[in-house]
Amino acid sequence: MRVLRKARGFVPALRHFSRARGRSRERVKIGLALGGGFARGIAHTGVLNVLQSRGIPIHCITGVSSGSIVAAAIASGTSADEIARAGCAMRFGDIASWRLCRMGFAASERMPNFLERLLKRYRFEEMNMPLGMLATDLATGYSVSFRDSGEVFLPIRASCSYPGLFQPVRWDGRLLVDGAISMEIPALLARQLGATHVISVHLPIQTGGAPPTNMFQVMNRCFQIMQTQTEEGWRQHSDVVIAPDVSGVEWDAFDCGPKLVKIGEAAAEAALSAIAHWLPEPEESAPELSPIITPRSLPA
Repeated sequence: MRVLRKARGFVPALRHFSRARGRSRERVKIGLALGGGFARGIAHTGVLNVLQSRGIPIHCITGVSSGSIVAAAIASGTSADEIARAGCAMRFGDIASWRLCRMGFAASERMPNFLERLLKRYRFEEMNMPLGMLATDLATGYSVSFRDSGEVFLPIRASCSYPGLFQPVRWDGRLLVDGAISMEIPALLARQLGATHVISVHLPIQTGGAPPTNMFQVMNRCFQIMQTQTEEGWRQHSDVVIAPDVSGVEWDAFDCGPKLVKIGEAAAEAALSAIAHWLPEPEESAPELSPIITPRSLPA
């Protein structure tokens, strides 16, 4: 009976050790895909604060619209705190000027100056990690991806060019607008950059509020409704979706920056247990054979 007790105690310990060794050999590459939301994109920095503080390794990062700004900044080496401070201090005039024409109400030619101050590096090939972003081709309706090489300023401008408000950006004979029009969150692009697991950060729409009172609110609500109908396109490529509750924050509420950071942090904390399952357990030494293996001596 004593031999039987030893055997029963050793088998679970051996299985646990084998699983730990197996998981440690897996090449987990986590991709982070950031959606848009204009000022509400500040919530992304709260998510990043938590992931970085908990030591979650990020292999690559992608973004659309305001998410492309955060993604490029993080990939360039700018800290989440620096991005949050820049976002809280930013005003519309820092990135655009009112210039009414047939294609839109504002031009984003000021954005490169803002990005030069925010980013540490300005080219895809110089980034600290693989970076990707999407814009939308007005002629075809399809996404246009930017990655691997070239300057990031024009792709970011294109990805942030909200139709009707910002004038489209011309590139390679095309007219490009906000990337979120064709794909709300670039989860698939993260996989194309090598991610084995994708965390998508979704900034939910504002629902159940007061009816729109101006043209911009009408346009914004229409696009939100449209994106709700196409969520399956990015969710099928996402392993975890973090959805900070920014539904009560207006699209241009930059003064709510500190609140948005905390909202992002809370949402990320809630997702940590799911993300932890992807990562290898700390290496443990092989259990030594002893005369009797008791539950107390088993690996935790």
